[in-house]
Amino acid sequence: MRKMPPSREVQRERRAWAIESDRWTQERHVEKGYRIKWGYVAIAYLVEFMVIGASLAGAWLFAGVYSDGDDKAFYFMLLAPLVYAAVELCRVPLGILARTQRSYFVRGLAILGIIFAAGVTTKSVSQLGEMMFHPRLMDAARTKTALKDAQADRASIDTRIASADARVAQYTTELDQIEKRSAENAQQLAGLPAQRCEKVFGTNSKGVKYQNLKCVTDPRTATLSASVAKAGADRSAVTKDLEEARKARAQLDRGAADRKVADTEQAYRNAVNRSQLHSFTAMVYGVDPIDVTEQQVHAFLRIFVFVPALCAAFASTILALCAVSVRKTFMDEDDLGAAVNAEAAPYMLDSITEALRHNLDPILPRPQREAASGAVIPMNRPAAANAPPMPASAGASA
Repeated sequence: MRKMPPSREVQRERRAWAIESDRWTQERHVEKGYRIKWGYVAIAYLVEFMVIGASLAGAWLFAGVYSDGDDKAFYFMLLAPLVYAAVELCRVPLGILARTQRSYFVRGLAILGIIFAAGVTTKSVSQLGEMMFHPRLMDAARTKTALKDAQADRASIDTRIASADARVAQYTTELDQIEKRSAENAQQLAGLPAQRCEKVFGTNSKGVKYQNLKCVTDPRTATLSASVAKAGADRSAVTKDLEEARKARAQLDRGAADRKVADTEQAYRNAVNRSQLHSFTAMVYGVDPIDVTEQQVHAFLRIFVFVPALCAAFASTILALCAVSVRKTFMDEDDLGAAVNAEAAPYMLDSITEALRHNLDPILPRPQREAASGAVIPMNRPAAANAPPMPASAGASA
């Protein structure tokens, strides 16, 4: 299909409409005394909504982790973040009010509100920053605790080995004593005379004669038998304790303690290398990441959390402040944008009239040039305005 050229009338109307719209917008801005760049305001609101969304999502996850499955506690923990989000939404309008209001009192209130809202935003964003570093810090803290336990275990290995050896020696001595006592009792029991048995004859109350076999045992036999039985029971108990003491002693190995310390130290180094906060802290202080202290890490954590939080709190507000262009109203300036002093107006008019006379001398004919060379008619003639009109003849003669 052949393209037709656009109508020039339509183009003229569009151009005239655009010029008229720009003129009306400019007059409206001049009348209000300020101009708002809504594109920058939209970007500021976009930043605000991103901060609010991230804060609410972080609060939701935080409540899910620390509410311990209690639904009531979960929703209780979400009430304050909702209020914080509403406060954060006020920062951009407050920034615009701080630029557009003419009352200094209202401006001061707006700036105070910006500071308060920025404090709320700093709290929310700093919580998000701490949650970002929390898992790695907890992993590093847990492995460091295991490393300290392994080092303490290795430091006390000699003492525990000596104690275990003494316990084994004690149980061995007790077992030897029990064995010796049991052997002596058994020897004494074996040296006792055998049981004597003899026949006993007699007559009962009915006059019947009877005959029985009576055996007599040495009285020391019962005592020695009880001693032998007690020695057997003591032997079993001491033997069991000796076996446990030997097992405990077998577990006390210096080489195993050294290997455990090496393994936990490697685990702690891996956890520290995965923690970017430890890496940055070690880079700033010029030490190995595994050698940074808790004080150094938390000092750097404050920088990494609060400084970005402050920047995020004031970024959109500063953008909203810069989106407003304040200017004088049409009552305070002329169309050229320059103020004119009333006392300088006659001198300015005289200079303009003199310039026009010199420019028109080569162009106008002689009679008109002679007429133009007369005195300048003043702009303000109240007496002439009130005087009656002159006759035509009088004007001609003049």
